[in-house]
Formats: sequence, C-alpha cells, structure tokens
Amino acid sequence: MAELGSLVSKVRSKNAGPFWLTVDVFCDDAATFARVCDGLKDAEVARLFGVEQQLLKRFDIPSLNVVKFSVPRPVVQGTRADRDMHGAGWACLLEEMQIA
Repeated sequence: MAELGSLVSKVRSKNAGPFWLTVDVFCDDAATFARVCDGLKDAEVARLFGVEQQLLKRFDIPSLNVVKFSVPRPVVQGTRADRDMHGAGWACLLEEMQIA
C-alpha cells in the first residue's frame, strides 16, 4: 500500500462550474497509470468525497496518463455556505488515499 500522492506527479482539484468539482490525477507513465486505475475504486473515492457512487463521474484517459473524477459540489459555488470557492482543497483528500 502507498499514498496516491507519493506515486503520481500531481493531484489537482479545481472548480468545474458552480455545481461541480473536478480532481485530476497525473501519472508519469503508463505503468503508474495502470496501477492508479486499478487501485482507485469508485466506491472508495465516492465515500471519501461524501457523495453517492452513482453521482461520481470517472474518466480514465490513457493517452494522457490521467484519471479524472468529477463530483457535485456540496453547496453551490459562491454562496454563503461555500468554504472552498475554487475547489482547491479536494486534491488533498485524494492524495492521502492508500492504494495497492
């Protein structure tokens, strides 16, 4: 087991509009990409982000060695209850996930 952040070159989260957040996992090579794809289970990622699994959108992009997740924002961007306007804090959650 290893922390995802120690295996990949970068984990980045960002705003994907007022209703969605996106987290990108950038791998250095095809072997790391394959390990990350196999190790990141949708159910675990959904639980980590606090969303129902059917709301999690996952995109494996082998030509770029990137895994992308999109989730609904917990609150609409820019509202009084929004504590992370740009979605930057979500990458840290995934970086610390243990994968095989």
